[in-house]
Amino acid sequence: MKSIVLWLIGGILWSQTHVRRLDGASLSPAALDATIERLMAAGNVHGLGVSVLNDGQVAYSRTFGLRDASRGLPLTPETVLCAHSFTKSAFATLVMGLVQEGALDLDKPIAAYLPKPLPEYEKYKDLATDGRHRKLTLRILLGHTAGFANYAFMEPDGKLRIHFEPGSRYAYSGEGINLAQLVVESATGKGVAALMEERFYRPLGMKRSAMTWREDFAANFAVGHDPDGRPLEYRRRSSARAAGTMVTTLPDFTAFMVALMQDQLLNAKSKAEMLKPRIRIRSRNQFPTLSGETTRENDGIQLSYGVGWGLFKSKKHGWAYFKEGHDDGWWNHVVCFEDKRTALILMSNSQNAVGIFKALLEEILGDTETPWR
Repeated sequence: MKSIVLWLIGGILWSQTHVRRLDGASLSPAALDATIERLMAAGNVHGLGVSVLNDGQVAYSRTFGLRDASRGLPLTPETVLCAHSFTKSAFATLVMGLVQEGALDLDKPIAAYLPKPLPEYEKYKDLATDGRHRKLTLRILLGHTAGFANYAFMEPDGKLRIHFEPGSRYAYSGEGINLAQLVVESATGKGVAALMEERFYRPLGMKRSAMTWREDFAANFAVGHDPDGRPLEYRRRSSARAAGTMVTTLPDFTAFMVALMQDQLLNAKSKAEMLKPRIRIRSRNQFPTLSGETTRENDGIQLSYGVGWGLFKSKKHGWAYFKEGHDDGWWNHVVCFEDKRTALILMSNSQNAVGIFKALLEEILGDTETPWR
């Protein structure tokens, strides 16, 4: 009889059994280890965490490589990693919880939740002459259809502006997510860091997750690496931003995804609303955000955006939702095939990691449809 070894990781009890791919094939943990190590070596990837979920449970979770190549320090399950834009989807899930409770409405103009007109806030004064700001809603902001650049500082003159009719097209924007944070904090009277702690981190046992830096992270924290393996400085955040300041570990973020898949964070109706396609994506690339280049190459998978998550429909495996998170020296990716109840989480502190993510999805999950281009 095959023996089963159990671990308690991030509050989740999981077993080292074979991992099931989308096509029904199975992979042993040893085969997965070998695949990951081979791809990391070929791609010169310095550190990587990988979790696979089957039936909404952890089937495999392991860290590889180094958290700091210059000092030869290993990346471990306890290593704190930069989540970057994973933060956006976790925040959107938090917002959906507040919608579920009746505290917020996705389609009500955000002005209903703010104590003063949006242009009276210093950060949004540039919108004073554009009445379209009155059309902004949480659904528009969390679906990246506000018409903002990714961030105002990326505009040639550094001024925030609305480039198209809100809700009419997709254009990725951290600026829109941070505006949603202002709305949520105004409506609840609580900061986003406190909300994430009380709704996710504490109940899910995510003890090494936060929206800002904590000194207890310093003993085991990953640094990012450029393509040559040189360490990149990390700015230790003292203020929380819903667009990307979350730090977490592989087991902690895996616990979050398990809870989401098992409908522990949202009821089935709210989760379906969050993951309902709202805007078709036909931009050729996600960045630069406001590029006018379009393509029909993703029509076959119905590439879309919902509330805080990207969406596509696999021809073989049904609907999937996904999120990326990256910055210089960091690449993260999560994809969940809802109908198959199967997910893959990838978190890396290496600029080179994006070069192997496509192969990891293909070899570990059998996913050949994620729209990498």
